Amino acid sequence: MIDSITINGVMTMFGIALLLALFRLIKGPSLSDRVVALDFISTCVIGMIVVDAIASGESYFLSVAIVAALVGFVGSVAFAMYIQKGSDQ
Repeated sequence: MIDSITINGVMTMFGIALLLALFRLIKGPSLSDRVVALDFISTCVIGMIVVDAIASGESYFLSVAIVAALVGFVGSVAFAMYIQKGSDQ
């Protein structure tokens, strides 16, 4: 199994990436920057769920990650459609 040092290192890197993406979400100069930051945050959260599933050996976390990925994808498509409609008018 994977040792705890590797799991802690990966989770720390995901945490740093989340903080940087949160900064971009708050400060982003345009709506597109904020949408990309939000999509990246959802991707990092999914990655953290997968790493936790690997660390704990519980396979049902992978189902949670798949559902979160689907919700993130639908949210990204909805934001893209909103941005596109806003630029057409």
